[in-house]
Amino acid sequence: MPCYAIDGVTPVVHPSSHVHPTAVLIGDVIVGPGVYIGPCASLRGDFGRIVIHEGGNVQDCCVIHGFPESETVVETNGHIGHGAVLHGCVVRHDALVGMNAVVMDEAEVGAYSIVAASAFVRAGLKLPERSLIAGVPAKLVRELSEEEIGWKLAGTQTYQQLTRRCHASLTEVQPLAEPEADRPRLQIAKELKPLVATKR
Repeated sequence: MPCYAIDGVTPVVHPSSHVHPTAVLIGDVIVGPGVYIGPCASLRGDFGRIVIHEGGNVQDCCVIHGFPESETVVETNGHIGHGAVLHGCVVRHDALVGMNAVVMDEAEVGAYSIVAASAFVRAGLKLPERSLIAGVPAKLVRELSEEEIGWKLAGTQTYQQLTRRCHASLTEVQPLAEPEADRPRLQIAKELKPLVATKR
């Protein structure tokens, strides 16, 4: 993976984690056990510290950064969706930040909460636990149900499984010219569905 020290500070990646070869880690970045860092994610610890705790995931094209002396933290089982931006904030344990959402400096996403896709969480906003947060600017919509919290956990566990799958079988290859006649399907958690599908 592209991994760079700066001013004598080198990123740390636990050996049980998976960092995609196209992700970039710079400086004061600490990736804990069982973490998944997706393709083209940028974790720039060249100003402040970035910490991703055990079982968290940072998906494709996410950007994580912060001001000098800041700490941007994703706690245990934190789930950061495709294209999200975190800047000098804290995502508490078991929370989810949705696709293309932005969480700004000194904001805090409460444990077990979900920040909806494309939401903008303004600087300094402290969001409560077990809440659905949505909008531009982001606001508290309602408390999450136990079913919704369970759905989020199942999704995070699927990414934890993906980390193990990547260790076991992810290999760079040349593409085939044509699909095989008996092309296999991926055998993964078929019961995991988009949240909207669970409400039908």
